[in-house]
Amino acid sequence: MLNQKKNKKSNNKIKKSHICLFGSLLIILGIFILSHNHIRELKMKLFSDTQLSFMKEKNIAEVIDGLPNALELSDSQEPTSNKVKEEETNYKIDYSKYLGVLEIPRIGLKRGFYGMDSKYNNINYNVTLVGGSTMPDKENGNLILMAHSGDAYISYFAYLYRLEIGDMAYVTYQGNVYKYQIVNIYNVEKTGSVTINRNKERTTLTLITCTKDSDHEQTIYILERV
Repeated sequence: MLNQKKNKKSNNKIKKSHICLFGSLLIILGIFILSHNHIRELKMKLFSDTQLSFMKEKNIAEVIDGLPNALELSDSQEPTSNKVKEEETNYKIDYSKYLGVLEIPRIGLKRGFYGMDSKYNNINYNVTLVGGSTMPDKENGNLILMAHSGDAYISYFAYLYRLEIGDMAYVTYQGNVYKYQIVNIYNVEKTGSVTINRNKERTTLTLITCTKDSDHEQTIYILERV
């Protein structure tokens, strides 16, 4: 009789031990699932925060009224040697792969872009050529490029916010290098369309990306060929 009681107590302890072990495993599994979902949600939010408002050619307006004189650089705005470092750059690019190459020495950016007919001309892959753009060799034309900012691996314009009036950019196209200088930087609301304020009497390069630390704005960089 005594042995039966001992066996019963021993069995109860074993059962309780199994229940505790099973409960612990359920808790650990639950924590893992919650953590995984939380991390996934954070990743999705991060990617969402870097999204640009996509633009179609019909949504791009060019406003130039009253701008020709306002966009001229004064002597005080000319870049100084300690502000812009124009180092010798090797422009030997594989032109069979890219339509052109954008380079901004101030922020260490060098990235190729594809033509409108390429499946890789997509903001989720590369610096993207926007519909309605013209190439640098067309006088008074406007080459428009956009890319993500933020911390994602496709955020090729992540450091554009460091640029200032007077900084330089270069575009390599069909073996020629075209030199541009920033003349205007401004923000616009994300509405699905962008107004490009440029001087139509100058050949320009327009860069578009999300505004740093803002979920509701995009920043436009207007550069003129020099």
